[in-house]
Amino acid sequence: MRGRGIVALTSIALRVGLMASVLIMPWAPAHGEVAESSPTHFVTRATVTVKAVPKAAWLALTDPAGWWDDEHTWSGSAANLSLVPQGGGCFCERIPEKDGAADVGLAGSAQHMTVVMAEPMKVLRMRGALGPLQSEPVDGVLSITLQPANGGGTKLVWEYAVGGHLRYPVATISKAVDGVMSQQLDRLADKLGRQAPYENSPADNENPHAAGLALTQPTGVVKQRRRCKARVLPLSPRPTACEALTLRQNRTKRPPHSTTADSPAGDCDSARHPGFLP
Repeated sequence: MRGRGIVALTSIALRVGLMASVLIMPWAPAHGEVAESSPTHFVTRATVTVKAVPKAAWLALTDPAGWWDDEHTWSGSAANLSLVPQGGGCFCERIPEKDGAADVGLAGSAQHMTVVMAEPMKVLRMRGALGPLQSEPVDGVLSITLQPANGGGTKLVWEYAVGGHLRYPVATISKAVDGVMSQQLDRLADKLGRQAPYENSPADNENPHAAGLALTQPTGVVKQRRRCKARVLPLSPRPTACEALTLRQNRTKRPPHSTTADSPAGDCDSARHPGFLP
């Protein structure tokens, strides 16, 4: 499989027997699964918690040459991978020249994905069809979110959504992609050091897709929405003249239902609306 694509799955998708041999690997997947699937799409998701703080995890994540598996590259070496963590940046691979006895070889390259969002220590999102999916009329979105975890580490959620017309059986290719995606996350976790499991915090239970969307909202907007939500009151009818007068009396600490001569609201008791809130 060496040098046969960043996920090296072409022969897996074409031959079920080979797929089975690849999926039975000597490492334990990082809690990976095929979260969704249909005839025209699938979503794989894997999670792991590491000891490294978010900044260290981010720096390692954006340097795939330091942890990606050589077996899942076109060139046969992860050292040829590079990633520019900014909008429009390329997750690319250099394919070195191969000099022959009679002539000098030419170098090549491959663009695996394009960065569409990079918020350091929070989310890295890229678009592109990996490996053999590159030859299919499909698109893929890889969202990697980083969340502070209990114990000082970082929780990594790795979600790859692929949609479009697939000539490969979805049930076959989705499981194979899930296996290799989990493998890459495992290798990154090994580099950063795995953290012993802790009880999940409320932030850990957030949907990774929703968490990624929340990261795109300006902090001030989120806080303002929370304040507005706290101020929402039950809807009530417009107060009548009697109710308005009663309200003014309450605010000036006068008896709410006074029947004295200076209070024309003496007959408002029966007209007061119980649902009205000042």
